Amino acid sequence: GDGTVITVNAIGATLQTLYILVYLYYSPAKVRQGPGAMGRMEDPHPDIPLSHCPSQRPVLLQVLLLLAVVVTGYGYFTNLVDTGMRLTHLGLFCSVFTITMYLSPLADLAKVIRSKSTRCLSFPLTVTTLVASSSWTLYGLQLHDPYITVPNVPGIVTSLVRFWLFQRYRPEKEKPYSPLPA
Repeated sequence: GDGTVITVNAIGATLQTLYILVYLYYSPAKVRQGPGAMGRMEDPHPDIPLSHCPSQRPVLLQVLLLLAVVVTGYGYFTNLVDTGMRLTHLGLFCSVFTITMYLSPLADLAKVIRSKSTRCLSFPLTVTTLVASSSWTLYGLQLHDPYITVPNVPGIVTSLVRFWLFQRYRPEKEKPYSPLPA
């Protein structure tokens, strides 16, 4: 196998897992559960009804669904696919997930165009996505590996679309800050 791909993806999976765990630990739903549940924090927004706060349940269900897909995929590739076709099937499987990851921020396109605001888009994430997808595309081209090259091209395209949105719907200028008197 390619050590670079394995190393980068293992680190990425570890960081993403940590991010999800931190999110679940500090999410508003957990805070609202109070001292008798997972945490001992006070509700930072007692004036906001519980029905207006996001729940952890959808995130937890999505994580469990993703874990089920990974376990099912592992079982499929180790038990049902012959070794001659395993790499091809795995490459297609991973390509679909990578393309889905790069296309997911486009779900906010309608919201951005309707509101004429890019507040729901992250500029640093857009820059990082462009750099990462361009790097992987170039790496895949050097290796002549379509399973690396093809799924990363949508990352470049979606980043360019988001840059265009940032240009078209520039953030409103905020009030200038005045320095505090010394």
